[in-house]
Amino acid sequence: MLLEIENCFVSYGQIAALRGVSLGVPAGGAVALLGANGAGKSTLMRTIIGLLRPRAGRIRFAGTDITALPAASRARLGLGYCPEGRRVFPGLSIRDNLLVACWAGRAERARRLEQMFTLFPALGERPGANAWQLSGGQQQMLAIGRSLMNAPRLLLLDEPSLGLSPRLTEEVLGRIPQIVASGTAVLLAEQNAARALSVCGHGSVLRLGELVLAGPAAELAASPDIRRAFLGG
Repeated sequence: MLLEIENCFVSYGQIAALRGVSLGVPAGGAVALLGANGAGKSTLMRTIIGLLRPRAGRIRFAGTDITALPAASRARLGLGYCPEGRRVFPGLSIRDNLLVACWAGRAERARRLEQMFTLFPALGERPGANAWQLSGGQQQMLAIGRSLMNAPRLLLLDEPSLGLSPRLTEEVLGRIPQIVASGTAVLLAEQNAARALSVCGHGSVLRLGELVLAGPAAELAASPDIRRAFLGG
Protein backbone atom coordinates (compact mmCIF):
# COMPACT_ATOMS: atom_id res chain seq x y z
CA MET A 1 0.00 0.00 0.00
CA LEU A 2 1.15 3.52 -0.77
CA LEU A 3 -0.83 4.95 2.16
CA GLU A 4 -1.59 2.94 5.29
CA ILE A 5 -3.70 4.28 8.14
CA GLU A 6 -3.80 2.05 11.21
CA ASN A 7 -6.28 2.38 14.09
CA CYS A 8 -6.35 6.18 13.98
CA PHE A 9 -8.08 8.19 16.72
CA VAL A 10 -8.51 11.97 16.40
CA SER A 11 -10.37 14.30 18.78
CA TYR A 12 -11.40 17.94 18.91
CA GLY A 13 -11.06 18.56 22.61
CA GLN A 14 -13.32 16.02 24.29
CA ILE A 15 -15.19 15.22 21.05
CA ALA A 16 -14.04 12.10 19.20
CA ALA A 17 -13.91 12.78 15.45
CA LEU A 18 -12.22 9.56 14.27
CA ARG A 19 -12.44 6.31 16.20
CA GLY A 20 -10.07 3.54 15.23
CA VAL A 21 -10.04 4.20 11.48
CA SER A 22 -7.86 1.93 9.33
CA LEU A 23 -7.67 2.08 5.54
CA GLY A 24 -5.20 1.99 2.69
CA VAL A 25 -4.68 3.48 -0.76
CA PRO A 26 -2.70 1.38 -3.24
CA ALA A 27 -0.10 2.86 -5.56
CA GLY A 28 -1.77 3.54 -8.90
CA GLY A 29 -5.26 3.31 -7.41
CA ALA A 30 -8.19 5.51 -6.44
CA VAL A 31 -10.26 5.10 -3.27
CA ALA A 32 -13.58 6.86 -2.64
CA LEU A 33 -14.11 7.99 0.96
CA LEU A 34 -17.86 8.24 1.49
CA GLY A 35 -19.96 9.58 4.34
CA ALA A 36 -22.53 12.19 5.29
CA ASN A 37 -21.65 15.61 6.68
CA GLY A 38 -19.92 15.16 10.02
CA ALA A 39 -18.84 11.60 9.29
CA GLY A 40 -15.15 12.51 9.58
CA LYS A 41 -14.04 12.67 5.94
CA SER A 42 -12.37 16.09 6.13
CA THR A 43 -10.91 15.29 9.54
CA LEU A 44 -9.25 12.20 8.07
CA MET A 45 -7.89 14.21 5.13
CA ARG A 46 -6.47 16.87 7.45
CA THR A 47 -4.91 14.17 9.61
CA ILE A 48 -3.24 12.48 6.63
CA ILE A 49 -1.71 15.73 5.38
CA GLY A 50 -0.53 16.71 8.87
CA LEU A 51 -2.84 19.56 9.86
CA LEU A 52 -4.22 17.42 12.70
CA ARG A 53 -2.37 14.91 14.87
CA PRO A 54 -3.90 11.61 15.94
CA ARG A 55 -3.92 10.85 19.65
CA ALA A 56 -3.42 7.19 18.76
CA GLY A 57 -2.66 5.17 15.65
CA ARG A 58 -0.11 5.27 12.84
CA ILE A 59 0.06 6.70 9.32
CA ARG A 60 2.58 5.32 6.82
CA PHE A 61 3.30 6.70 3.38
CA ALA A 62 5.47 4.80 0.91
CA GLY A 63 6.77 2.69 3.79
CA THR A 64 7.70 5.69 5.98
CA ASP A 65 5.98 6.43 9.28
CA ILE A 66 4.74 10.01 8.85
CA THR A 67 2.56 10.18 11.97
CA ALA A 68 4.72 12.86 13.60
CA LEU A 69 5.95 14.65 10.46
CA PRO A 70 4.82 18.24 9.75
CA ALA A 71 2.69 18.95 6.68
CA ALA A 72 5.57 20.45 4.68
CA SER A 73 7.64 17.29 5.10
CA ARG A 74 4.72 15.15 3.97
CA ALA A 75 4.32 17.30 0.87
CA ARG A 76 8.01 16.80 0.03
CA LEU A 77 7.50 13.03 0.29
CA GLY A 78 4.81 13.23 -2.37
CA LEU A 79 1.50 13.96 -0.66
CA GLY A 80 -0.76 16.45 -2.43
CA TYR A 81 -3.85 18.04 -0.89
CA CYS A 82 -6.76 19.85 -2.47
CA PRO A 83 -8.96 21.05 0.43
CA GLU A 84 -12.67 21.67 0.40
CA GLY A 85 -13.69 25.14 -0.74
CA ARG A 86 -11.67 25.93 -3.90
CA ARG A 87 -9.02 28.02 -2.11
CA VAL A 88 -7.43 29.68 -5.13
CA PHE A 89 -5.62 33.05 -5.09
CA PRO A 90 -8.30 35.31 -6.62
CA GLY A 91 -5.94 38.13 -7.61
CA LEU A 92 -3.45 35.87 -9.40
CA SER A 93 -3.78 34.60 -12.94
CA ILE A 94 -4.49 30.96 -13.75
CA ARG A 95 -0.86 30.54 -14.78
CA ASP A 96 0.50 32.09 -11.59
CA ASN A 97 -1.89 30.11 -9.37
CA LEU A 98 -0.39 26.98 -10.86
CA LEU A 99 3.25 28.04 -10.93
CA VAL A 100 3.28 29.27 -7.33
CA ALA A 101 2.76 25.68 -6.17
CA CYS A 102 5.66 24.14 -8.14
CA TRP A 103 9.16 23.77 -6.74
CA ALA A 104 10.77 22.38 -9.92
CA GLY A 105 13.15 24.15 -12.30
CA ARG A 106 12.00 26.38 -15.14
CA ALA A 107 11.78 23.73 -17.86
CA GLU A 108 9.97 21.27 -15.63
CA ARG A 109 7.59 23.98 -14.40
CA ALA A 110 6.69 24.78 -18.01
CA ARG A 111 6.15 21.09 -18.79
CA ARG A 112 3.86 20.60 -15.82
CA LEU A 113 1.94 23.76 -16.68
CA GLU A 114 1.19 22.31 -20.12
CA GLN A 115 0.13 19.04 -18.47
CA MET A 116 -2.46 20.93 -16.40
CA PHE A 117 -3.74 22.75 -19.47
CA THR A 118 -4.10 19.39 -21.21
CA LEU A 119 -5.92 17.90 -18.23
CA PHE A 120 -8.19 20.96 -17.90
CA PRO A 121 -8.47 22.59 -21.34
CA ALA A 122 -10.77 25.32 -20.01
CA LEU A 123 -7.81 26.68 -18.00
CA GLY A 124 -5.50 26.66 -21.00
CA GLU A 125 -7.92 28.72 -23.07
CA ARG A 126 -7.15 31.88 -21.05
CA PRO A 127 -4.15 31.33 -18.77
CA GLY A 128 -3.81 35.06 -18.06
CA ALA A 129 -7.30 35.43 -16.58
CA ASN A 130 -7.47 36.11 -12.85
CA ALA A 131 -8.93 33.37 -10.68
CA TRP A 132 -11.80 35.57 -9.48
CA GLN A 133 -13.04 35.74 -13.08
CA LEU A 134 -13.55 31.98 -13.26
CA SER A 135 -16.71 29.99 -12.67
CA GLY A 136 -16.95 27.76 -9.62
CA GLY A 137 -16.18 24.71 -11.73
CA GLN A 138 -13.15 26.34 -13.30
CA GLN A 139 -11.89 27.42 -9.88
CA GLN A 140 -12.18 23.82 -8.72
CA MET A 141 -10.21 22.67 -11.75
CA LEU A 142 -7.58 25.28 -10.92
CA ALA A 143 -7.39 24.13 -7.31
CA ILE A 144 -6.90 20.53 -8.39
CA GLY A 145 -4.35 21.53 -11.00
CA ARG A 146 -2.39 23.51 -8.43
CA SER A 147 -2.29 20.50 -6.08
CA LEU A 148 -0.87 18.42 -8.95
CA MET A 149 1.90 20.81 -9.92
CA ASN A 150 4.49 19.06 -7.75
CA ALA A 151 3.61 15.68 -9.26
CA PRO A 152 2.45 14.08 -5.98
CA ARG A 153 2.42 10.32 -5.57
CA LEU A 154 -0.94 10.60 -3.78
CA LEU A 155 -3.57 13.33 -4.14
CA LEU A 156 -6.08 13.94 -1.35
CA LEU A 157 -9.24 15.44 -2.87
CA ASP A 158 -11.74 16.80 -0.34
CA GLU A 159 -15.29 17.30 -1.66
CA PRO A 160 -14.33 18.60 -5.13
CA SER A 161 -17.94 18.61 -6.38
CA LEU A 162 -19.30 20.71 -3.50
CA GLY A 163 -21.52 23.48 -4.86
CA LEU A 164 -21.11 22.45 -8.50
CA SER A 165 -23.85 21.73 -11.01
CA PRO A 166 -24.28 18.12 -12.21
CA ARG A 167 -22.55 18.99 -15.49
CA LEU A 168 -19.54 20.53 -13.77
CA THR A 169 -19.44 17.72 -11.23
CA GLU A 170 -19.17 15.29 -14.12
CA GLU A 171 -16.44 17.39 -15.70
CA VAL A 172 -14.37 17.62 -12.50
CA LEU A 173 -14.76 14.07 -11.18
CA GLY A 174 -14.36 12.67 -14.68
CA ARG A 175 -10.70 13.74 -14.62
CA ILE A 176 -9.81 11.34 -11.81
CA PRO A 177 -9.08 8.32 -14.07
CA GLN A 178 -6.69 10.53 -16.08
CA ILE A 179 -4.95 11.67 -12.90
CA VAL A 180 -4.50 8.05 -11.80
CA ALA A 181 -3.31 7.03 -15.27
CA SER A 182 -0.62 9.73 -15.07
CA GLY A 183 0.84 8.05 -11.99
CA THR A 184 -0.86 9.81 -9.08
CA ALA A 185 -3.00 7.75 -6.71
CA VAL A 186 -6.17 9.44 -5.39
CA LEU A 187 -8.11 9.43 -2.12
CA LEU A 188 -11.42 11.13 -2.91
CA ALA A 189 -13.69 12.37 -0.10
CA GLU A 190 -17.06 12.87 -1.74
CA GLN A 191 -20.79 12.96 -0.95
CA ASN A 192 -21.76 12.16 -4.54
CA ALA A 193 -21.38 8.44 -3.87
CA ALA A 194 -22.58 7.18 -7.25
CA ARG A 195 -20.11 9.26 -9.26
CA ALA A 196 -17.27 8.73 -6.78
CA LEU A 197 -17.65 4.96 -6.96
CA SER A 198 -17.79 5.11 -10.76
CA VAL A 199 -14.32 6.72 -10.99
CA CYS A 200 -12.60 4.84 -8.14
CA GLY A 201 -11.61 1.21 -7.82
CA HIS A 202 -12.36 0.89 -4.11
CA GLY A 203 -14.45 2.66 -1.51
CA SER A 204 -14.58 3.16 2.24
CA VAL A 205 -17.57 4.44 4.22
CA LEU A 206 -17.31 6.54 7.37
CA ARG A 207 -20.15 6.98 9.82
CA LEU A 208 -19.75 9.17 12.92
CA GLY A 209 -15.98 8.79 12.82
CA GLU A 210 -15.91 5.02 12.33
CA LEU A 211 -15.13 3.00 9.23
CA VAL A 212 -18.24 0.87 8.74
CA LEU A 213 -17.80 -0.59 5.24
CA ALA A 214 -15.03 -1.02 2.68
CA GLY A 215 -14.49 -2.96 -0.52
CA PRO A 216 -14.37 -2.83 -4.32
CA ALA A 217 -16.32 0.09 -5.74
CA ALA A 218 -18.61 -2.11 -7.83
CA GLU A 219 -19.60 -4.13 -4.77
CA LEU A 220 -20.30 -1.03 -2.71
CA ALA A 221 -22.36 0.51 -5.50
CA ALA A 222 -24.51 -2.66 -5.52
CA SER A 223 -24.80 -2.84 -1.72
CA PRO A 224 -28.37 -2.29 -0.43
CA ASP A 225 -26.97 -0.37 2.58
CA ILE A 226 -25.03 2.01 0.33
CA ARG A 227 -27.96 2.44 -2.00
CA ARG A 228 -30.29 3.32 0.88
CA ALA A 229 -27.79 5.69 2.50
CA PHE A 230 -26.40 7.46 -0.56
CA LEU A 231 -28.00 6.47 -3.83
CA GLY A 232 -31.71 6.81 -3.12
CA GLY A 233 -32.34 3.07 -3.47
